Amino acid sequence: MSMEWNPMTFVKTQKGPRMILQRLMRSLSVTGLVAVGIMNVGCVNLTQPLSGIPARRLPPQFLAQTKNNLVPLEPSRLGQEPPRQYLVDKGDILGIYIEGVLPYTDSEKPPEPPPVNFPKEDSTLDPSIGFPIVVQESGTISLPSIAPLKVQGMTVEQVTDVIRKAYLDERIFTDPDKLRPIVTMLKERTYNIVVVRQDVAVQGNQQQQNQMQVRGAYNRGADQSASGRVVKLPAYQNDVLHALMASGGLPGINAKNEVKILRASKADQRKRDEFITQFYQQYYNNPDPCSCPPPIPDDPSLLKIPMRLPPGVIPSFRTEDILLEEGDVVYIESREAEVFYTGGLLPGGEWLIPRDYDLDVLGAMGLSGGGVSATQNRGGGIGIQSLGGVPPGMLYILRKTPCNGQVTIEVDLARAAQDPRERPLVMPGDTLILRHKSEEELLNFGLGAFFTFGVQALLQNR
Repeated sequence: MSMEWNPMTFVKTQKGPRMILQRLMRSLSVTGLVAVGIMNVGCVNLTQPLSGIPARRLPPQFLAQTKNNLVPLEPSRLGQEPPRQYLVDKGDILGIYIEGVLPYTDSEKPPEPPPVNFPKEDSTLDPSIGFPIVVQESGTISLPSIAPLKVQGMTVEQVTDVIRKAYLDERIFTDPDKLRPIVTMLKERTYNIVVVRQDVAVQGNQQQQNQMQVRGAYNRGADQSASGRVVKLPAYQNDVLHALMASGGLPGINAKNEVKILRASKADQRKRDEFITQFYQQYYNNPDPCSCPPPIPDDPSLLKIPMRLPPGVIPSFRTEDILLEEGDVVYIESREAEVFYTGGLLPGGEWLIPRDYDLDVLGAMGLSGGGVSATQNRGGGIGIQSLGGVPPGMLYILRKTPCNGQVTIEVDLARAAQDPRERPLVMPGDTLILRHKSEEELLNFGLGAFFTFGVQALLQNR
């Protein structure tokens, strides 16, 4: 039986295997591209899901306190009002001249003139005359031929009268007209105050620190070491305000909004160590693994003065609380721990929380660099999100709780943009993780697959 040769049959026979091979290669290419896209973006929400408490249902104890309405403390409240007349106290040096007695001269010789004393350039005292007489710890002064005189709490005029009366009572001078003591203030008493500050970096370059604060940038490598010095404060200037002015001014932007005062007269390190040992001993000896020691109370000799208060709140400290005595310590603490962290689809980093105003989660996202690129994922490759273009819509806040606990907060960004109650304030130690929702990842994948492979197929079939 003979077969008739047909050209069309030969062409179809030869073309069939070739088309099958091309379709197979195309399917493998599509599968490979899809696999690469999945590996680039990673469908994290599907493989590593997170869950938490919606922001609107968060209990109040886990919310940050607002500070937008806090009012700065008037600096005048940190200083004392000096009296109209200077009152003598221990540590003062008086200039005293008593003709014939101080200094002693023979009656047959002419009296010696009193020495003239000129104050230093930074002193507010007037030039004085007389020999230096120190007011002792007991508040008395010692003069020739009479018993010590109590002068503590007196004015210079009153001290003059006391000296005159004492010499007349002792009959050292019989003629009152010849007794004319001269008393002046030679040197006022001073107080040595230790000031320790951890905001010295701000004092050194205020403009640079302000720029860093606006950007939210924070450099752990910056010098955060404390700067300490001893300042000498004269009488009636021995207060917190003058101590701050003498050491660089009010606390800077990287310092906590409070001033700590440690009283040298009340500090007892031995008793404090015993208290700390007894305080924690009950927890160390407790077999319960769930026991959690509370924060240790402040030292009784420590006083905290807030620098910002809610409107209408009167400061609770008294005038005598801001007075400083010999050896007291004024401490300005750094707030370097007031930071939050970002991760996920946000640029990773550590960011300083503003000190004087609130920062919600949307502001924190902008502070950290904005969000996710529309064309490229964090790994640098083209992925599903870059193909689909759907932005991430879920932010998770990992917030620390006492005793090394944690609470996870869900923030729906679409709701947060419309309702302030859906965007909680950022707290120190928070970690912000930006992710896609599950439906957003699937939508990105579907859109990316269609626009990449569907359009390509349409072009090839034309």
